[in-house]
Amino acid sequence: MKFCSSCGHGIVHQVPSDDNRPRAICTHCETIHYVNPRLILGTLSTWQDQILLCRRAIEPRAGLWTLPAGFMELGESTEAGALRETLEEAGAEAKIQDLFAIFDIPHVEQVHLFFRADLVSPTLAPGVESLEARLFRAEELPWDELAFESVRQALELFLEDRAAGQHRLHRRCLVRMDW
Repeated sequence: MKFCSSCGHGIVHQVPSDDNRPRAICTHCETIHYVNPRLILGTLSTWQDQILLCRRAIEPRAGLWTLPAGFMELGESTEAGALRETLEEAGAEAKIQDLFAIFDIPHVEQVHLFFRADLVSPTLAPGVESLEARLFRAEELPWDELAFESVRQALELFLEDRAAGQHRLHRRCLVRMDW
């Protein structure tokens, strides 16, 4: 950020007197512009014993597989956003079961929330952000072609839970890695 979105003047990065970290502050109107993590919402959707994945048509990581997920929009709940992303990316209707995993990813200023969901039907119609959408059995998952570490860990945790016959909420902080 170089200019104030309130008045258009330049900004400086400094620690406000009542704060503990540098913020973008307008040199004219003194508005403090906070930059906060973005929420990424998605589903780990299943049809019977199969898991829904989408092959990305867009960067980052175009051509690789991911769970249907994307940025939360203003005015929507986390569940509504996850269902919207599943419909947009896979053309699939799903029903949320519960919150499955929360991944804090500080180095990219994101928090990923994945919900466990059941697909209403196996019918898929990928949208413009996906090259294809497909249902995979556990032994067919394209482990070497996954787009993001949060997706890899979500799938591993899901398969562990399924093998143990349990449903748990998972929370992890992912540190920067060369993925």
